[in-house]
Amino acid sequence: MPERLPVAPRWAVGALLTMTFATGLVDAVSYLRLDHVFVANMTGNVAFLGFSLAESYRLPVLAPIVATAAFVLGAFLGGRLSTFLGGRPRFWLVCAFACQAAGLTLTALLLATGVLRPEGRSTLVILALLGGCSGLQNATVRLLAPRDLTTTVLTQTLTGLSAESVLGAGIGRKPHRKIGSLLTLFAGAAVGALLLQTTLGGVVGLAAVLVAGGACAFALAPEPSPTPDDSAA
Repeated sequence: MPERLPVAPRWAVGALLTMTFATGLVDAVSYLRLDHVFVANMTGNVAFLGFSLAESYRLPVLAPIVATAAFVLGAFLGGRLSTFLGGRPRFWLVCAFACQAAGLTLTALLLATGVLRPEGRSTLVILALLGGCSGLQNATVRLLAPRDLTTTVLTQTLTGLSAESVLGAGIGRKPHRKIGSLLTLFAGAAVGALLLQTTLGGVVGLAAVLVAGGACAFALAPEPSPTPDDSAA
């Protein structure tokens, strides 16, 4: 696995923060409109499954199972793409995020045309589509991106921001990226919640546009500047 992203750092950070915003959008859709389930942050789903064992709370069981299974399948696809395309990391990132954007676009179109509705069994189909897209994104970013730009799970980002701060261990580097990740996910979730009052397919469509923008950024971004070790070589 490459130790560095194949594009200039500023471009990579911008693209990954854009995708973090998209994560907030899709989790707003799934949690607020699809049985209170997450499609990008799997920690919540595992907890929900545990909670559902207490029948008195009447929590959904099938929905988090479907979302988690689809996420795992999407992550598997991301791993396979890395096997075939890992030697060309830029092409790998573009293909992975283009596939994700295509999946989100398909979901948005099905919602906008009424083929899928956030009710009954259609809910499970929507969760599966969104979960698969999120798994693909998460796997790709995990395999190649910096630890503080995961685009999905921010527990470790928040832990690092606090524990490695000046008042903590004092070893933190680039805290602005961690702060940016947290604020961007918050903003995506907030915007998603507000837009859901008027449109469901539109929120998923916006996420598709943002992910496609991230794919374009990785396709068009300049190469990273060589390090001193690269120059010496």
